[in-house]
Amino acid sequence: MSNLYVLNHPMIQHKLTLIRDKNTGPKDFRELMEEVAMFMAYEVTRDLAVEQVEVETPMGPAKSYVLAGKKLAIVPILRAGLGMVEGILRLIPAAKVGHIGLYRDPETLEPVEYFCKLPVDIGEREVILVDPMLATGGSAVAAANFLKKRGAQSIKLMCLISAPEGIEAFQAAHPDVDIFTAAVDKCLNEHAYIVPGLGDAGDRLYGTR
Repeated sequence: MSNLYVLNHPMIQHKLTLIRDKNTGPKDFRELMEEVAMFMAYEVTRDLAVEQVEVETPMGPAKSYVLAGKKLAIVPILRAGLGMVEGILRLIPAAKVGHIGLYRDPETLEPVEYFCKLPVDIGEREVILVDPMLATGGSAVAAANFLKKRGAQSIKLMCLISAPEGIEAFQAAHPDVDIFTAAVDKCLNEHAYIVPGLGDAGDRLYGTR
């Protein structure tokens, strides 16, 4: 089964509390989500390969390290996943960004892809799939399916808040994909919202209903 990593760094947990607060407006919500995404990206990228190089400092030569191996791609699930991208790019500005758009078919209730634009070399990159909420898991499962069909070989899922139901569904569908989350909440309600969660992440990001 895929590994589940709950990131309990104090700064992540502090800012996540502010994000949850119903009185946090769209501007602060966006800024906080970007900040939490950047902090989480430190943990998600902890196992990136490095190689030793020699660099000339003002005092002389020194042996140090630079990133090696595969390059990175960030792929948000539209639209709420967009709120996490800029924070990750602050840490990894050279990463390429793809996009996956999904909607739920009203009759079959299955996720349907309406947009997908990925780097042409997606199969050669470490992919960070991002979405603030892992609720039922349907969108994340479908997005990982689409990535794999287009050649992605190495994927990690990064989300702010997860429900046990979504974790179980995603692990069953993609046992090879690690999940990184800042919190695992109690459950889903009858409308498939995470409880206590933070409400609709997309609406809170952009001030819509």
